[in-house]
Amino acid sequence: MTKPDVYIGAKGETLVVRSEEKKEIQIPIINLESVVVFGYRGISPEAMELCVDHGTSIVFLSPIGKFKARVTGMTKGNVYLRKTQCRWSDSESHSLRLAKRFVLSKLANARVSLMRSLRDHGEKLDRPRLEVACKDLANYASMIGKCESLDELRGLEGLAARKYFSVLSEQVLVNKEFFQISGRVKRPPTDRLNALLSFLYTLLASDVTHALESVGLDPQIGFLHRDRPGRNSLALDLMEEFRIFMADRLALSLINRRQLQPDDFLQKETGAFILKEDARKTVLTEWQLRKREELRHPFIDEKVPIGLLPYVQSLLLARHMRGDLDDYPPFVAK
Repeated sequence: MTKPDVYIGAKGETLVVRSEEKKEIQIPIINLESVVVFGYRGISPEAMELCVDHGTSIVFLSPIGKFKARVTGMTKGNVYLRKTQCRWSDSESHSLRLAKRFVLSKLANARVSLMRSLRDHGEKLDRPRLEVACKDLANYASMIGKCESLDELRGLEGLAARKYFSVLSEQVLVNKEFFQISGRVKRPPTDRLNALLSFLYTLLASDVTHALESVGLDPQIGFLHRDRPGRNSLALDLMEEFRIFMADRLALSLINRRQLQPDDFLQKETGAFILKEDARKTVLTEWQLRKREELRHPFIDEKVPIGLLPYVQSLLLARHMRGDLDDYPPFVAK
């Protein structure tokens, strides 16, 4: 629910969402992976306890979608797995090896996304420009193996990201003049497309963090993204594999299908753009629908819902750290 006056309570094994003392919806807790709370009316202690007991995370966002806090239950997992994670994070060689996997996946998925746009809408796009971007991304990907330090790898990833974002708005087919983007702008987003991406990345970050915790990994101890108080560095690492496939593609679809219009965004006095309430509902609904779609996972060769991809990759990463897998296979879409 995205209404500003809703309050979440508990009744038995269900969560009850109320608005002005009127019951809006009642959902069994076993059907929920996470609860996202917008606004400040909040959630009762009984509802929080129910979520914690069933492993359902609670994410608090401001009314405009800015991340505020996340509540989970007790830390799970094998202490030896976390100790291995800490040792590997402190090791330049281990960190660099895993960081290369994350970046390679990001660049490969970026190229796949551009090629898909060319395949589906080539006649409406600036084909030469997108083809050059695809070639550049392939060149950057071929250079990853030669990087000898994390700083060198991050520099290469930054060049590739700038190339990708330079052609992102080229894939917008309608209302093009309102959804231009010259690069990734986060705090605050100064255009509509960046505002939409920030909102989707917040949802993705919550899902990835929950997935890592569920397999016993610490979301804060990363490899590509280094330790920083309050930052879920490993979640940001793993997110690189899914940003384009799960978030960017959905953003483009919402715009191109006219499910989001230019006036679904509000520009504040500071110049920052935010999604309006009804637009957030649209995005949340489509996000959940997208997560229910299935694909065949390229490594385990089984059909899985897209929403379970962060869990599958978290599990593969944990298995690699335990020594059950010789290497970590990053996710690359087909």
